[in-house]
This record gives sequence, structure tokens and C-alpha cells, in this order.
Amino acid sequence: MIKKEISEIKRQFTPANCSISRICGCYVDGEKNKKTEFKEAFLSLPEEDMYKYFEILRKNLSGTLGKNLINLEFPLDAEMEGGPHEFLLKLRNSKLQDEELLDAFYDRIIETYEYVGNYLILLIHDAYDIPGRTSDGIDMEDASDEVYSYIMCCICPVDLSKPGLSYHELENTFSNRVRDWVVGMPELGFLFPAFNDRSTDLHSTLYYSKDANDLHDTFMEQLLGCPLPLPASYQKESFQAIIEETLGEACSYETIRTIHENLTEMMEEHKDEPEPLVLDKYQVKSLLEHSGVEEEQLQDFDKTFDETAGERASIYAGNIVNTRAFEVKTPDVIVKVNPERTDLIETREIDGRQCLVIAIDGGVEVNGIVVKSNS
Repeated sequence: MIKKEISEIKRQFTPANCSISRICGCYVDGEKNKKTEFKEAFLSLPEEDMYKYFEILRKNLSGTLGKNLINLEFPLDAEMEGGPHEFLLKLRNSKLQDEELLDAFYDRIIETYEYVGNYLILLIHDAYDIPGRTSDGIDMEDASDEVYSYIMCCICPVDLSKPGLSYHELENTFSNRVRDWVVGMPELGFLFPAFNDRSTDLHSTLYYSKDANDLHDTFMEQLLGCPLPLPASYQKESFQAIIEETLGEACSYETIRTIHENLTEMMEEHKDEPEPLVLDKYQVKSLLEHSGVEEEQLQDFDKTFDETAGERASIYAGNIVNTRAFEVKTPDVIVKVNPERTDLIETREIDGRQCLVIAIDGGVEVNGIVVKSNS
């Protein structure tokens, strides 16, 4: 799914557009006990409750593609009879009316989800009548030819509200506030099936993780049967390790600056594309070649990439480069540079010591105070 398709689904989570047929939930305590379950026709809920659920559902589709939101494809073994895909399809087709399927779904989560504390498993079914669309992007409400039937799951922490004082209007007094259990925004969730090319894609799902660096990969692989990509932080660490290992002694400031500039340029050229820029092993190697890395240094690149990131690993460019900042760091000094003026810094040996030399252009301030050059 791309941003526009995710936004289209999020826009349905309002009273005016809502077509959610059913909402179900299971409250689980810290000992993995089911405390309570509920099943409701969504449109029969009080309006105040609807708004709270809408907020949770929209949050479950928020974040950055490739970090918090990840498109996953079901491998063939997951789609075999008795696999996770078949189970999710049955759950979707039941429109959450089959209590045995619901209980089995809750049990699968409770058995594998490692979480210290209470949480709510929230599940909805929706049937979105997809409006036709003209070539210039205008919706035609009376020209629908497909209904997108899907389920969405949110796993939300349930924590005690913070202690504090509250004002009692009738008594005109302040007293200790009664603490109660509050449902938080989702930690994890998924949308099944995916809404790709504004149509149902039974072979894909969209996964959400609040923490982009902890995807709960073991849990979700067991629940969905889809292998997850490397977390954002690990992608960055892997890329850095690959560069350091490949370049070795030739890992100079000038080479790293050139790689950063080329990556930034690639992202700029890709910015109008609906999907984020993703690099595989061969594209990373091509990036290094275009950045001046010698062929001799790239002889063992394939082996280094496979051992560090994985043979089939994909790296989101947005996870490995910050186009708005360029940082040079030593054990005692951090220098942040305008990415467009990285040419102002160079490395030079002075009096036998390796030094960073920064060209001064336009004056210098120290702690906000303009200082004069000693010339």
C-alpha cells in the first residue's frame, strides 16, 4: 500500500464515512487471562465511543512507510491449507460473527505476544464500497464496482491513569482523583487483506508497529506467517557496517560525504514516487561504484552484504540517510553541517595530527556571541 491508499482507508474512520459493520475485543491481564470480551455492531455505539475508536484505528495506520508501516507479502507456505493466511481469510469472511474463530484468534495472540501488563485486542470488520475515480482523481460515488472487505487488528496497552487531584463541581472541592484503567494507542496491529492499487490484495497485509526499532518479528511471523524486514535502526547499523567493512582503510571523509550526497540526490529524484526508495544488494553496490569506490575494494562486497544484512535484505533509503542533517562526530566534538555545505569541512594532517578543518564563511558565534578572528 502507498500513502494515498492508506489515507483513503483512514478517511473512512469518521461518522460521515463509516461503514464498519462490527467491532470485537478481548481484554487480557498481565497473567495472560481473558478478563472480558465484547462484540458490538459498530454503528450502534454511542457517538462518544465511536470517536475514541476512530482515534485508535487511525493511529494503527499512521507513521512512516518502511519504519512503522510495513507492506508484507504472504509466502507460499503461509497460504497452504491450515496456514495463517487461511485462518485470517476465514476470520475476514465470517465478518467477526463466528465466536469460535474469534476465540481462536485471541488465543493465538495471547500464546505468543510477550507483553508485561494488561492489553486490549481490538478487531473490526469493514466493507468499504470503493468509489470509482476519474483520470484526474475525482471520486464518482455512484460508479463503484468493488467492495473492499477487510479486518483490522489493534493491540493496545491498558494502563492505570496517572494519580492527581481532580475538581468536583457539585462539592466545589479538590480531592484525590480515582485512578482507572485506560486504553492507550496501539503498540501493534495489521490490516488484512491489503488495499493495493485501490483493490483487494489477498496475498498481502499492512503491518503497524509503534516502535520502528522493535517490530516483534517472532510474534508477528507466527501470527501472520510473514517474515518481517530488518528494523529501521538495524538497517542503518547494517549499512554503516557494510560501508566500513567494504572500504577498510579507504573509508575517508570525502568518500562518505560523496555517498551521502548521492543518496540524498537519489531520494530527491524519487520523492514524487508513491512508494519509498528501497535499495537491494545490487543497488547498494551501484551506489558505492558511483561514489568513487574502487573495484578492488568491492571484490568481497557481496559476501559482506550477505553476512551483515542478509542475501535478500532490502534497505529503505529513508532509514539510512538524513537528508536534513550531516553530522561529523569525534569522541569529544560533534559538528553538524548544512547538508548542502559539506564541502566546508575537510580532513587534514597538521603538525602530525589528523584534524578536521572547517572553512569559516560569514562569521562565527560561540554560545550565541559573535567572536572575531585573530588575524
